[in-house]
Amino acid sequence: MTNNAQAGSPEGWQLSGDPVEKVRAFLRERGYPDTITFSEETIFTVDDASRAVGAPPAHILKSLVLLVDETPLLALMSGINRVDARKVRSACSAKKVRMADPEYVYRWSGFQVGGVPPVGYPEAIPALLDEDLFLYPVVWAAAGSDHAFFPVSPGDLQKMTGGRKCPIRK
Repeated sequence: MTNNAQAGSPEGWQLSGDPVEKVRAFLRERGYPDTITFSEETIFTVDDASRAVGAPPAHILKSLVLLVDETPLLALMSGINRVDARKVRSACSAKKVRMADPEYVYRWSGFQVGGVPPVGYPEAIPALLDEDLFLYPVVWAAAGSDHAFFPVSPGDLQKMTGGRKCPIRK
C-alpha cells in the first residue's frame, strides 16, 4: 500500500489512506525500523494493550491529544500515569488545556481513539513526554489502529516526535 498523506491542511489529509500505513510510512521515511505488529486482540485500553503486547501496563504508551489554547498537542504518557492539565498548562505557558474529544481527534488526525499513534501526522505536532517513560528501555505505541502497535525506545520516541521530556503526570 502507499501512503496517501498530503502536506498541508489536516482536513485534506485526515481520511485519506490507511491509518496504519501513515505510521508505517513515517517510520520508514525517517529511517526507523518498521516493527508494526498486528493483534487480533484490541489494544483499546492500557490493560488490553498490556495483554496483547505481553508488557506491563507502565510500558504501554498512551498518546493523548490535548487542546492547548485550542491548538493540538500530544501528551505521551506511561500507561499507568494520568496527565495533569495544570502541569501541561504551566509547561506550555498556556491559558487553557483540555482533553480533545474522540470526534475531534478523528476529524483532526484521521486516527480513532484507542489507536492514536505518537507519529504519522501530516505536520509536526508539539509533544510532551511523560518523564516516567524514560524509566523503561522500550515502550509500546499504538500504530494507527486499536489492533496495531510498535515498540520504541523513549529516546527514539523523543527524536521522532521532536517532543520534550516534561513532568506532566498527576
